[in-house]
Amino acid sequence: MGIVVPFTLLLIVGAVVSVVLLRRQAGMSTAESGLAGLDAEVEANRWVVRLGGSLAGLRPGADEAAARALAEATGRHHTARGQLATARTPAEYARARQTAVEGLQYVSAARDALGLASGPPGADSDADDPNEGTARQLRGVGGRFGVTA
Repeated sequence: MGIVVPFTLLLIVGAVVSVVLLRRQAGMSTAESGLAGLDAEVEANRWVVRLGGSLAGLRPGADEAAARALAEATGRHHTARGQLATARTPAEYARARQTAVEGLQYVSAARDALGLASGPPGADSDADDPNEGTARQLRGVGGRFGVTA
């Protein structure tokens, strides 16, 4: 019985020390990647909100091409919101951001089909485009819209 109490205390101290060390390691990695993750979240959220604002009040009327483009943009908005709600890593936030940008491309195509201005300044800006320097673009072929690579 005399050895049980010191042995139990030694086990408790060892457990506490290991928990503290694990938390410190996790805290350091969180601190290092936390800012990048927060930046990615804010950026993705900005694009999703921008897409939602671009969809607000935009009605296709009788134009079928505009209606299809707006339907695609609305679908991208719903998808991006879902991705944003479940995202936890910078890569997941980047996917949500990309989906929202694709939705904005469909909104731009719908506005073009309706004969409206392309949107607010910066909506199609290369500085804000995550695909800058790539060949991704929106094309309307026979009244159908799609993002092509």
